[in-house]
Amino acid sequence: MRRWPVIVVAAVVLGALSGAAAYQHVAPRQDEREGGWREIAWLFPRDGWPAGKAFRCDACGGDVAIYVRPKMGFCNCDRGVADDDEVDGVADLDLMSEHFAPLAPGEVVRVADMPGRIRAYDLKMSDGSRRAAIGIAVSRRCDLLVAVAHGKGDVPNMRGAALEFLATNEMTGWITAAMDGR
Repeated sequence: MRRWPVIVVAAVVLGALSGAAAYQHVAPRQDEREGGWREIAWLFPRDGWPAGKAFRCDACGGDVAIYVRPKMGFCNCDRGVADDDEVDGVADLDLMSEHFAPLAPGEVVRVADMPGRIRAYDLKMSDGSRRAAIGIAVSRRCDLLVAVAHGKGDVPNMRGAALEFLATNEMTGWITAAMDGR
């Protein structure tokens, strides 16, 4: 009979501790994140690279989604991402649609202190609809980080929203850890 009070107290303490731990690890609500971005599931089938992180921003004008992942050992160790052909080939645009066309020459960009290139595209989706897309490829040593954003909005706004999101502390921390293999 004396064990019941001890068991009840232990159960209450363990429940309180697990509840506090769970609360600390809950992701912020969408409206608490910078810019309205929320994490979504990685939608693409497995390929030669690990799945990355995916996010959606309904408040970014045009329902923008961005997919980011490292591709370790997949970059020219001497030159990095040197030209638009590399961005076309590595930026995971083909995971969204086989039919993509560049809208203009790419530009030099830096993401999480890594140099590379960014380029805008027109995507023809499988349902016949059109989407704008931004392909980003940056490198560190022989490793590559790619990101592709797509949405119904215009390219300049999508580009700004994607680059701003990739520059947040949360994302630069994740990018650094992913590029270090953690």
